[in-house]
Amino acid sequence: MSSSTTTINRSSQVITCKAAVAWGPGKELVMEEVELSPPQPMEIRIKVVCTSLCRSDVTAWQSQLTPIFPRIFGHEASGIVESVGQGVTEFQEGDHVLTLFTGECMTCRHCLSTQSNMCQVLGLERRGVMHSDQKTRFSIKGEPVYHYCAVSSFSEFTVVHSGCAVKVRSDVPLDKLCLLSCGVAAGLGAAWKVADISKQSTVVIFGLGTVGLSVALGAKLRGASHIIGVDTNSDKFEKARLFGITDLINPTDHEEPIHQVIKRKTNGGADYAFECVGDTGTVTTALLSCCDGWGLTVTLGVPKVEPEVKAHYGLLLSGRTLKGSLIGGWKPKSDIPKLVDMYIRKEIPIDQFITHDLQFADINKAFELMIGGKCLRCVIHMPN
Repeated sequence: MSSSTTTINRSSQVITCKAAVAWGPGKELVMEEVELSPPQPMEIRIKVVCTSLCRSDVTAWQSQLTPIFPRIFGHEASGIVESVGQGVTEFQEGDHVLTLFTGECMTCRHCLSTQSNMCQVLGLERRGVMHSDQKTRFSIKGEPVYHYCAVSSFSEFTVVHSGCAVKVRSDVPLDKLCLLSCGVAAGLGAAWKVADISKQSTVVIFGLGTVGLSVALGAKLRGASHIIGVDTNSDKFEKARLFGITDLINPTDHEEPIHQVIKRKTNGGADYAFECVGDTGTVTTALLSCCDGWGLTVTLGVPKVEPEVKAHYGLLLSGRTLKGSLIGGWKPKSDIPKLVDMYIRKEIPIDQFITHDLQFADINKAFELMIGGKCLRCVIHMPN
């Protein structure tokens, strides 16, 4: 008697799974059954283990500027590779990974440069489709459901380009590491890589969410002597001190312009200012809060409205600099594993940024908490 074994090639199969779908700007997410295509060449399909809500998810969900719906948001996630597409050699089934909202192809001009992390092939995708063929992998009853940042982690499974994921050690908790795929990495990199904060310097941070407090942590670890946090929500202040903030300002408590308050506290202006709000008016305020000669402003936020920055040319003529920062300037596939190692060595306390753990079914609660200023990061746990 003979027997035979049939091997199922999961990488060629369409699967169905649950996803939290946004049907319109600001509309509550709806748990839907979606079809997810198999990974195409150089793509991987991931079983999402944990994902967290980032402020940019909320901004894009609320935005009326370029609405793309129906859509699956989420980009800050950890998971396990379920299947791999043709040509993928870097990953195999069972690998633990973090998703990356901006990738690294390793071969383009920017990837080969030490001056940039703006990959020309796998850079930030804003149109709701995949990099390779400008199509979606999600659908409902044959109709497309669009991606967010080519990740879409508010789903039990997702498909990403292999250049938009990074392999991590399997002995590190994925519910903590997901924060390194965006928020915490963005703040630390802005402090260390983009600004290169020096010892005994003065720093002012506008916006005390996860990104702003990651900047504060980075400044503290670099030895900054004076770290000022600015936020209109005083409920954040007690938590902020844990990350190294030495002085806290609520602009609503002052009648004079806040940049004048800061200049008085810093003897003429801060060495470094960070805009972590997502407001171009705050970018101008941050520039005004810097000192002449060498004051550096770094902007990290994603604005919902009025994307143009307005500033008098004299601010720049006097020696100030304005720089942008995407995921902290890190080359994501190359650099994020170093942050994972730092977490393992207990050099960066990722756990302190997690204020809530929620189940996938309660994802709308995460939106409520963030909009209400009641959380730093809500980690959303997928069903086993």
